[in-house]
Amino acid sequence: MSLHAQLSPQAQARLAAQQRMSTITSLIIALLLMVLVGLILWIIAMNLPSKNIPQLVSYNGTPESEENLKQKKVQTKIERKPAAPSASMSKVIAANTSSPTAIPIPEIDVPDPSTDFGDGNDFGDGWGDGDGSGAGGGFGNIPTAMKKRCSKADRLQRLTSNGGTEKCEDAVVASLRWLKEKQNKDGSWTNRSVPMTGLALLAYLGHCETAGSEEFGDTVLAAITFLVDKSMKNNGKLADDFKAKSWCYEHAIAVYALAEAYTLCVKSFGENINQLEDAVMASGQFLINSQHSNGGWAYSYVEEGGHTDTSIVGWQLQALKACKYTGLDFANLRNCVKKGLDYMETKQAPSGAFGYSSPSIREDGTTLAAVGALCFQIWESSANRQARKAVKFMHENMKLDWNTKHSDLYGHYYAAQAMINNGGKEWEKYNELFRDQVLNNQNKDGSYKSVQAGHGLNGGGGFSEHYRSCLATLMLESYYRFLPGTGQKN
Repeated sequence: MSLHAQLSPQAQARLAAQQRMSTITSLIIALLLMVLVGLILWIIAMNLPSKNIPQLVSYNGTPESEENLKQKKVQTKIERKPAAPSASMSKVIAANTSSPTAIPIPEIDVPDPSTDFGDGNDFGDGWGDGDGSGAGGGFGNIPTAMKKRCSKADRLQRLTSNGGTEKCEDAVVASLRWLKEKQNKDGSWTNRSVPMTGLALLAYLGHCETAGSEEFGDTVLAAITFLVDKSMKNNGKLADDFKAKSWCYEHAIAVYALAEAYTLCVKSFGENINQLEDAVMASGQFLINSQHSNGGWAYSYVEEGGHTDTSIVGWQLQALKACKYTGLDFANLRNCVKKGLDYMETKQAPSGAFGYSSPSIREDGTTLAAVGALCFQIWESSANRQARKAVKFMHENMKLDWNTKHSDLYGHYYAAQAMINNGGKEWEKYNELFRDQVLNNQNKDGSYKSVQAGHGLNGGGGFSEHYRSCLATLMLESYYRFLPGTGQKN
C-alpha cells in the first residue's frame, strides 16, 4: 500500500488554476514596477538643467575705420539678486578672427557677496605698491579709497559729514535713470560714442552700480560690452575716429572707465565679464607705450613732435591710476607716471596755476589748476607741494555760475575732487560754491540745463546735454566716490 496520498482530479484542477493566477499576478506587478521606474526616470530627466553653449564671438584685428562692421544688439539678460550691487555675472567671449558677430551674454549665477568689510589695505598715497585689495569677500575686496561709494548708508554719511545733503544723492539717481533711458541699443551714448560711453560708465561706477546691479545692471553691462568690443576690434585702441587728432582724449576716458569697471565688477564683486581683463590690459598698455618723449601725451598719440598739453595729460594720469587699482601687471607703469608728473610740474606757474602747454595761464587759470592739483593728489598726496599751490590758487580765484561764462563744468569736474581731497576751509568754500549750483540746475527728467561756457557743454540735446549731465553727476559723486588722498582711512 502506498504511503503518499493522491489528489483528486478536482483538487488538481484548483491547484493549476491557483498557479496560473499567481503567474499572471507576478507579471502584472513586474509590468507596473517597470512603468513606475520609467515614470520616475522621465521626471528626473525633465528636471535636469540644460546647458546652453555660448556662441563664439569673433573680433576683427584691423581698426574699425578700415571696414564697416555690423554691430548687433547686445544681449544683457542677467538673473538679478537684490542683495548687493553684484548679484550675478555675465560673460563676453572673443576670438581673434575676422568675422564680426554679436556678443552673447550667457546667464550665469554667482553667489551673493558678503556685505562685511574685509581687512584690506588702502591703495596708498604716493608710490605705494599695494593694489588696494582687501582679504575679505564682498566689500572687503574693494580698494579702501572706493568703499564708501558702495553702501547707501556710507554715501549718506559722507554727504552729511562733508556739507552735502540727501538731495545730492537723489540728484545722482535721477541722472542715472535719465542716462539709462538715453542709452543706444548697442550700449553706447550719443554720436560721440566712445568718450561719452566712458563718462556715463564712470558715473554709474561712481555710485557702485555694476553689471549685477538690480536697477542699472543691464545698462552697465551693455556699456562695458560696447567698450570691450571696441578695444578688441582695434588692438586695444579706443576711439570713434582714429583720424581725428583728439582721439587721445577718447582713449584715456574709455581706459579709465574699463579699468574701474574691472576693479569693481570683476575684482571686487566677482562678476565674470570675460575679455574685460584683456581689453583693460591691451588698452592700458597702449596708453603707457604711447607716452611722448617729453613725458606728456600728444594728439594722435605721436611719440615725437606733435602737440602735448596738460589737459591731455590729466586724462591719461587718471586712467593710469585706475589701471593701478586693478592690480594687473602693466609694464613700465611707475616710470610712465613719474615722467607724466615731471611734465606737469614744468607747466606750473609761480602763482600755482597750470598752463596749457607752458607755464603761461589761459583764461582765469582755474580749470587747468584743478587738473594739475588732482593729478598730483592722486599720485602723490594732497600734501604735495604742487597740489597745495594749485588748490590755493583755485581757492582765491575759482567761480561757478551756471548762467555766466564761469560755468566750465570740465574744470569743476576736476575741482570738486581736488577740493574735497584737500579738505579744510578750501573745501568748505568750494562746497558752498558748487553744490547748490548743480542741484538747482537739474531738469525734472534728471538731465542738466545748458551752461554759458563753451567747450561743447552748451546747447540742448545730444552730445552736449549728455556731456554736462555726466560731469555734473560725477561732481555730486565726489562726496563719496573716492576717499580723500591724504592717507585718511574713514
